Amino acid sequence: MRKTTISNAEARRIALAAQGFGEPRPSAVPTVRHLRKVLARTNALQIDSINVLVRAHYMPVFSRLGPYATQLVDRAAYEGKRELFEYWGHAASLLPVRLQPLLRWRMAAADEAAWGAMKNVNRDHRDFVRRVKEVVAEHGPLPARGIEAVLAQEDASLLVRRKDNWGWNWGAVKAALEYLFWTGEVTTAARPNFERSYGLTEHVLPPEIIATPTPPIDVAHRELMALSAESLGVATEGDLRDYFRLKPQAAREAIAALVEEGTIIPVQVEGWAKPAYVHAEAKVPRAVRAAALVSPFDPLVWERDRTLRLWDFHYRIEIYVPEAKRKHGYYVLPFLLDEMLAARVDLKADRRESVLRVPSAWREPHVTEADAGRVAAELAEELRRMARWLGLEKVEAPARGDFARELSAAL
Repeated sequence: MRKTTISNAEARRIALAAQGFGEPRPSAVPTVRHLRKVLARTNALQIDSINVLVRAHYMPVFSRLGPYATQLVDRAAYEGKRELFEYWGHAASLLPVRLQPLLRWRMAAADEAAWGAMKNVNRDHRDFVRRVKEVVAEHGPLPARGIEAVLAQEDASLLVRRKDNWGWNWGAVKAALEYLFWTGEVTTAARPNFERSYGLTEHVLPPEIIATPTPPIDVAHRELMALSAESLGVATEGDLRDYFRLKPQAAREAIAALVEEGTIIPVQVEGWAKPAYVHAEAKVPRAVRAAALVSPFDPLVWERDRTLRLWDFHYRIEIYVPEAKRKHGYYVLPFLLDEMLAARVDLKADRRESVLRVPSAWREPHVTEADAGRVAAELAEELRRMARWLGLEKVEAPARGDFARELSAAL
C-alpha cells in the first residue's frame, strides 16, 4: 500500500480486511486454529458484564467465524497453557499473552492511573493490600469473597464496616485485588459463572512470558501502536491511540517512529478532516463479501467517530438512556452486509423461553427499496444462525422500527 490519497470506499475495504471480514467462514466446525486467526486480527476481545444477548468477549469471534464453541475462548483464557490473559487494553480485555510485556509500563504506573477505591486502599492501607496478595499466594486462585473469608478468620474486625472511604469488608478486598490486578501482580486465573478468581500472575501465565524482558517504554508504545495499525488497517492518530488507550504524546512519538521506519504510511482519506495512516502491509480487496452482526464492543466499531467516518453510521449504546428516550433500543447491533453497515437490530436472548427476541429493527438510509429485500433476507439468516449458536429455538420478529415489516416477512 503506497498510495497517498485513498477513497472512503477503499478505506472501508482496508478496515474490514484488517479485522478479518470478507474471508469465508469455516465450512467445518471452527477450531482453535480459527480462533488464533481471529485474535491475530483483533489483538483483543473486550470484556463487559452485560449479558442481555451473550458475553461481549464471545461475540467478535462469532461475527467472524459463525457458530463456534465458546469453550475455545474459555480454554485459551483460563485453562492449561494460557494464550490469553485479562488486563486493561482498549478497556477490560482478553489479550494475547504475547502482549503482556508490552503493557508492563502501564502496570508500573498503577499508582498514577488507579482511581477511586483502588487508589485509596493502596494509599491508606498498604499493609492490607500486601496481606491480600499474601492470601492469594497462599490460598489462590480465589474469588474476592473467598479471600475475604480467609481474612475474616484471621481478624473478625475485617467484617466491621469501615467508614474511611476505602471500602467495607468485601469491598475493601475487591479494591485491593483490583489494585493488584492493575499492577500486574495478580491476574484472572478462572471465571466460573463470570466471577473472577485471582491468582498470582507468575503462577498463571506461561513461564516464557514471565521471563520475557520488559521492553523500554518507548519500544512498548511503538509496538502497541504498530499492532493498532495492523488491526485497524487505516486510522487517524486518535483511532490508533484509542485501540490500547495510549496518551497523546506517547502516541505521536510512536507514530513518528513508525512512519520513519515504514511500518505505517501517511495518507489522506476522502472526506476525513484529519490525516490518516495505513499499515504498510494492509490489504485493499477489490470487494468485500460479508454478512455479520457486530457487537457494540467489537473493535470494528468501538471507536464511534471512526465508525461515522467510514460508514456514515451514527452509533451509540443506549443502555443507560431511559427507555422512553431510546431511539433504536437497549442492546443494538449493527448488521454488516458486504462493505456497508446496512441495518441495526435490538436483540435479547430470552433463555427461559428459548427465543431470540428482536424488539426493533432499522435500516440505514443508503439501503434502497430495491436492496431492502436482500438486506432483510441476509439479516434474517444471520439471526437464525445466532439463535442456533445460542441454543435458542426460534427468532421472534420485530414489532418496532422502520425495517420491522421487511425483516418480519423474511423471518
